[in-house]
Amino acid sequence: MLVVEGLTCRFGTKAAVDNASFSIAPGSFVGVIGRSGAGKSTLLRMINRLADPTSGRILFEGTDVTALRGKALRQWRARSAMIFQQFNLVGRLDVLTNVLMGRLAQIPSWRSLAQAWPEQDRALAMSALDQFDIAQLAAQRADQLSGGQQQRVAIARALVQEPDIILADEPIASLDPRNTRIVMDALLRINKHFGITVLCNLHSLDLARTYCDRLVGMAAGRVVFDGAPAALTDHIARELYDLEANDVMGGAPMPASDGATVPALGTAAAA
Repeated sequence: MLVVEGLTCRFGTKAAVDNASFSIAPGSFVGVIGRSGAGKSTLLRMINRLADPTSGRILFEGTDVTALRGKALRQWRARSAMIFQQFNLVGRLDVLTNVLMGRLAQIPSWRSLAQAWPEQDRALAMSALDQFDIAQLAAQRADQLSGGQQQRVAIARALVQEPDIILADEPIASLDPRNTRIVMDALLRINKHFGITVLCNLHSLDLARTYCDRLVGMAAGRVVFDGAPAALTDHIARELYDLEANDVMGGAPMPASDGATVPALGTAAAA
């Protein structure tokens, strides 16, 4: 169980995330939605500890993640694998080596510096590439791949970390519709096949409703919706996205359910 308690991150006087609280059960596929600047990326970076919270706590299986330092923090970052919007691959290295970077927390540093990867790690990396139909690209430079291929390599790198949770920060933001579906299908497969919890920032409501079994909506750094996709009516979504609503609400409108109300900012709407 991942538990976020009163998590806040301030940059000067501005609160990027403001008193966020929620819990996520193991094996969930949770979408974090909201307009640009709502605090979605900062939230995921705090969970991975790439950014430090100003206040509040992150708990995982009873461990206070916000208190971790040194080796324990490195181990947590391996258990909570990040997938970035811009892939974060080393372009001059081949695909296999990029995936093997996901094993850095498990091997002595001299092995990675000497490129002396254990055979079992190589086999694990090749298996991950095969999962996403890109094993044939193992020897190719990462910077020669398409955007969709690079993101699948990044997902394979996250998978070989053998994480408990995957944190995907708008992983399809720079992809075309075809590659968007391929990448989202890959994340869903990891979630369903391996039982790995996925927490994914998404801008598209269509994709969030299609792939996620729960949505957490953010506005101005606060959690203002927390529930099942079916509970997120178009009325609530327009309040959540404001001026960006027409850009993110693709497809046919979803009728408002009986008695549905628009949540006030700062108040989570229960499913």
